[in-house]
Amino acid sequence: MIRFNCACSISASGHEEVEHGTALFPAACYQDNLTEMPVPWHWHDELEIVVITEGTASFATDRERLELRAGEGCVVNVGIVHGVWNGGADECALRSIVFHPRLIGGAAESVYWQKYLFPLLENRAFQILKLSPEQHADMLEEMKRAWRQCAEEPDGFEITVRNELSMLLFKLSKQVATSAGGQSERVRRNEERLKKMLSYIRAHFSEELSVREISEAAAVSESECIRCFRNSIGTTPIRYVKQLRLQEAARLLVSTEKKIIEIGNDCGFREMNYFSRSFREQFGVTPTEYRKQKSQP
Repeated sequence: MIRFNCACSISASGHEEVEHGTALFPAACYQDNLTEMPVPWHWHDELEIVVITEGTASFATDRERLELRAGEGCVVNVGIVHGVWNGGADECALRSIVFHPRLIGGAAESVYWQKYLFPLLENRAFQILKLSPEQHADMLEEMKRAWRQCAEEPDGFEITVRNELSMLLFKLSKQVATSAGGQSERVRRNEERLKKMLSYIRAHFSEELSVREISEAAAVSESECIRCFRNSIGTTPIRYVKQLRLQEAARLLVSTEKKIIEIGNDCGFREMNYFSRSFREQFGVTPTEYRKQKSQP
């Protein structure tokens, strides 16, 4: 079954609350329209494979940036902070499969886990890998076949999905360098600091926030906090807070019947004129117009 808007529910820690599949079959397929809503910065315990179906998408981790065109895709490792948004002026859409490694590896003591999955997942130098039709046509086709099976759910689809993803990961393990060095201690430390600050912002975004408060969440200086945000996600902490508030407001406008003034207040906007002006700058319409547009069939 197809689901829409993959990263629509994120916990206070920045970790996705979405349950990808079930305990018996931990995999799910998604279809997202990035023209309407970007996927905010988040992370999850599952692997993610993406194919762009229309337009151009900007895909980013805290250390890498990819511009993906229709027909191209990428693989994101577990636990990696990432986000994705429309990379151009036209329509932009993608399809993705998000699945827990145990779907492929089974028990941690199995040969599948020990020989193929563990070296790949533990290689923190591997954050994201671009898949191009010229170099990875077979991997892209395996992803597409797995996505269709997961979406349509014919008899035996679980076996087909597992087989397609198993072959894809086998080829991926050959593509990714699995050197013992992996990720440096400094890079690991910066990644953990960023997660702590994003977690604090997610938990307190409806409150008045300062750079000092955000930096204290990761026990770093204010200048180090600003440097970390600029180098990792290309913006300042305060601008990130504002963007997060607006994205949450857009979600609440569609998914609830709360009054607009209440949504603005819940999302940290104390002045409605500022909320309306900021919302228009981000989405091109006022909160009222946005709710009317999205409520139409």
